[in-house]
Amino acid sequence: MPPLSAPARGAGKVLCALVCLTCFTCAGPARSQSAPQAERAALGETLFSDPDLSRERNQSCATCHDPAHGFADRRTDVASGAVSLGSDGTSHGVRNVPTVSYAAATPRFHKDAKGRLVGGQFLDGRADTLEAQAGGPLLNQVEMAMPDKASVVARLKEKPAYGEAFRRLFGADVFKSDDRAFSALTQALAAYERSPEVSPFDSRYDRFLRGEIKLTDREELGRVLFFSNQFTNCHLCHQISSADGAGETFSNFQFHNIGVPRNPALDAPVDHGLLATRGLKDKRLDGRFKVPTLRNVAVTGPYMHNGVFSDLRTVILFYNKYNSSSPDRQVDPGTGSAWDPPEVPDTLSRTELEFGPALDDRRIDALVAFLKTLTDRRYEPLLDR
Repeated sequence: MPPLSAPARGAGKVLCALVCLTCFTCAGPARSQSAPQAERAALGETLFSDPDLSRERNQSCATCHDPAHGFADRRTDVASGAVSLGSDGTSHGVRNVPTVSYAAATPRFHKDAKGRLVGGQFLDGRADTLEAQAGGPLLNQVEMAMPDKASVVARLKEKPAYGEAFRRLFGADVFKSDDRAFSALTQALAAYERSPEVSPFDSRYDRFLRGEIKLTDREELGRVLFFSNQFTNCHLCHQISSADGAGETFSNFQFHNIGVPRNPALDAPVDHGLLATRGLKDKRLDGRFKVPTLRNVAVTGPYMHNGVFSDLRTVILFYNKYNSSSPDRQVDPGTGSAWDPPEVPDTLSRTELEFGPALDDRRIDALVAFLKTLTDRRYEPLLDR
């Protein structure tokens, strides 16, 4: 028998999972949740991998957020892997797909006590909740490309096991309106994204905090540098608390313009980020994007909102250029030429970017080593590839 295509493998996985939808006795991915939430999460995991929820029945949430690769898109068939291919096989996005890992920790979009915009899902924070985010790609014509909610619900009704599971978990009349059924779908997907399967906190760093392992000398130097208030600027955006870091997702969920250059592999207009969402008019928000989690960062490249950098060390060198006067630090190692100018040059977060001294190679390598310790246990084998 010839090997199954990727869509066929996805459909086979969904078929097997559907057999279990009337039971949920294992509910492994959400075992620490309450029973109702665990059951919703188990349903959400099945839905997450169901390609029948896309227009051409060839693409699921897991296609672009691959659970085997840090919930990021590891395909390389479009723009050097910087963006994702849509269900029609030709359309593609203009932004690098962010990982779903630890997205559940992101607060709703809001202004904090200092008037700063914080939180929200997607790179520009345009969705308040995981539920709102989960429904977006299904109806996005460049992504899963379903024409409307009714079409999505019709696909759910094709499978009796879905009907039984939805009625039991969301009420007997859940399918009486397309809006209600679609909402139930997004609730199930969000329950999965809130589960320990997606946010396990079991990296080497977490095990170090629990006293289970010791970090290498290089990793420990990187950890000290990362949390330093003097030698790096990492903590200004990628640390929420000043405690020991347990449960840290390494983002303050604020929005910054760090001077990312355009990606020449993308045929895309200037991306205005936060300014282009929610009807915001303040020009100071131009080119700002939400600070991402650093969990699983070593296995979820390429990096930045447009995927312009493929290498984690290059990312640190990019930040270091703001603090170094050395000519060799003003060269992009990926191109061998001077760093390209910012896509949006007038709103850089210079206070954060220019904090701290320049880093030598030893410290740069130590930071890379520490960032690798933030990789979930299940993805640690990917670090050796």
